[in-house]
Amino acid sequence: MMTQVKTPVSPRPFIKWAGGKTQLISQYADYFPDRYLNYYEPFVGGGAIFFHLQPTSAVLFDINLELVNVYRCVRDRLEELVDRLEEHHEQHSSEHYYAVRAAMQISKSEDWFAQGSNVDRAARFIYLNKTCFNGLYRENSKGHFNVPLGSYKNPAIYDPEILRADSIALQSAEIQPGSFDQVLQYAHTSDDFVYFDPPYYPISPTSNFTAYNRYAFGEEKQIQLRDVVKELSDRGVKVMLSNSDCEFVRDLYQDFNIHTIHATRNINCNAEKRGKITEVLVTTY
Repeated sequence: MMTQVKTPVSPRPFIKWAGGKTQLISQYADYFPDRYLNYYEPFVGGGAIFFHLQPTSAVLFDINLELVNVYRCVRDRLEELVDRLEEHHEQHSSEHYYAVRAAMQISKSEDWFAQGSNVDRAARFIYLNKTCFNGLYRENSKGHFNVPLGSYKNPAIYDPEILRADSIALQSAEIQPGSFDQVLQYAHTSDDFVYFDPPYYPISPTSNFTAYNRYAFGEEKQIQLRDVVKELSDRGVKVMLSNSDCEFVRDLYQDFNIHTIHATRNINCNAEKRGKITEVLVTTY
């Protein structure tokens, strides 16, 4: 009998994320720069582009402290994290979900993030992400996760092989909390490649989802982001950016290369409004 050889698992996103780019990578492939030494991603989210490129040197940023903590735990304390996730898997129920959600609502005044990598908190984050409604991350004005339980019969809370592959990929990455403009402190030359995947500019009143946490990302922030892209471009840095396909965005980036990408909208309260749309991919090179 022939022994089946197990195919190594490739790094890929270990969480669900609104606007995740996994399904678009095949369309992005022709637009990635041919050469760069350092990779920067200021809105890391689910990390699909990072895990696809697997750069040898990277700095990943996000303003969401919970998310930064999760990435650090996957990189530095993986086996402890897997053990905690297995406990959540065994206890999963509606009662357990809401108890875990309540446990996440620790006052920010306790400065939990400054205490260092928090495995329990990271496991709670992943568990809630994989079992909440639509995999949507949303915070209220107090910074508390407030998404209800999703209607999953047997949710796949974690895959240890994917997490281990991701942990290996993340060994090359510095993971920092911070706003998108922090990348200006790092990227300075043509050896640097920056990918921005900001909260998209809303293309209709019902799509006005401009932040996954309590920090809004409206027109002012979109314009500030364009200015950061311009400054990076002036330095010779290679920049790629994703956003909505609309007049506002096309006008903002009219001085750069704008490519049309065909995507599928999966998150909408009205199922009939989910489907094919176009997005833009901006490149400065």
